[in-house]
Amino acid sequence: MKEFRYVIKDKVGIHARPAGKLVKLVSNFKSIVTIHKADKNVDCKRLFGIMGLGIKCGDEILIKVDGVDEDIAVLEIEKFFNENL
Repeated sequence: MKEFRYVIKDKVGIHARPAGKLVKLVSNFKSIVTIHKADKNVDCKRLFGIMGLGIKCGDEILIKVDGVDEDIAVLEIEKFFNENL
């Protein structure tokens, strides 16, 4: 399992457009990808689950990636967060 923490820098937080792009990206991988905020976590392949976390600017999240392609997946997902959020 691979994981990384990220503090959201986008002033709007994770809203519909980047959440949709994240779901699309994660759907390309066989690994299970979860996003954690405080005591809640959801599957990153579930748009409404991500939106339901209500992630805002300044929130710290944890991304966990577990599976056969976790090495490449964690790199691509971390790159996505750095470029978009």
